[in-house]
Amino acid sequence: MQMSAKLRDWAVFAALGLTWGSSFMWIKIAVAETAPLTVVGLRLMFGWLGMLGIVWWKKTRLPRDRATWLKLLVLGFLNTALPFSLITWGETRIDSGLASILNGTVPLFTIVIAHLFLHDEKITLPRIGGLIAGFLGVAVLFSRDLNLQGALASNLLGQLAVLVASFCYGTAIVFSRRQLRNVNPIVQSLGVLVIADTLVWVAALGLESPVTLPVLPITWLAIVWLGLLGSCLAYLMFYHLINVWGSTRTSLVTYIMPVVGLVLGIVFLDEVLDWRLLVGSALIMSGIVLANRIPRPVRATADIHAGQILPETKV
Repeated sequence: MQMSAKLRDWAVFAALGLTWGSSFMWIKIAVAETAPLTVVGLRLMFGWLGMLGIVWWKKTRLPRDRATWLKLLVLGFLNTALPFSLITWGETRIDSGLASILNGTVPLFTIVIAHLFLHDEKITLPRIGGLIAGFLGVAVLFSRDLNLQGALASNLLGQLAVLVASFCYGTAIVFSRRQLRNVNPIVQSLGVLVIADTLVWVAALGLESPVTLPVLPITWLAIVWLGLLGSCLAYLMFYHLINVWGSTRTSLVTYIMPVVGLVLGIVFLDEVLDWRLLVGSALIMSGIVLANRIPRPVRATADIHAGQILPETKV
């Protein structure tokens, strides 16, 4: 049963990486017709509508205490409303593949923040090694766009927006682990989506008025996909992993996302496959394996004086 649970968690991890990795392509499609905050508002609307169906199906009870809802308010702003808006706005200025690469910096923020605020997620040598390998992989992928005529020179604000969003994600992951560890993932997901959607629509009415809804079917497909899969289902997977794996380990899902984003660009946008994609992908996968390596237990040793066997200890 323990092995089955581990395989299930790894399957959830892979599915989350694929879902969020492909989101950058759908965001790019959506912002081609519709303003960024409107895209985020519609996406979140479909997300919490889907989550309402799950709450009804599971007969999940919502919290009644003010403290939990205040924590969900913080999480809704920090983990959804602000970073979703920043990334979506950023993709009006940079490519979706570059946005997914920059988002791969989330674990670098998370490991430091978790070390400072979580007693059970201190920095260890395997984690440092895994994060360095993953960072090098992201850097190799990032180097594909390092040229004076490309996106880096002309779209610094778009890239900065995605980096700030990554910092928000890292902070929110640790906040969720510290403050909402025992809250049902379904409750977290619904609360965060509803609160974030309310905040985004307030901003959209103020900054994008009059709000214009999309017309093209492909735009609606992108928004519905982002809402039902990229927000509703993905949030259930995300908060599940935070509860069972912890914040630092869960944040490693962002190392898969650049690979997915670039591969989709190659398949659907005719981008070029080069050596940096292959090397970067290999480094990223190696980093995930290394950072999740569990030390072997020390063999039981005999207590000569007592004539007993000492219990195994973890190193």
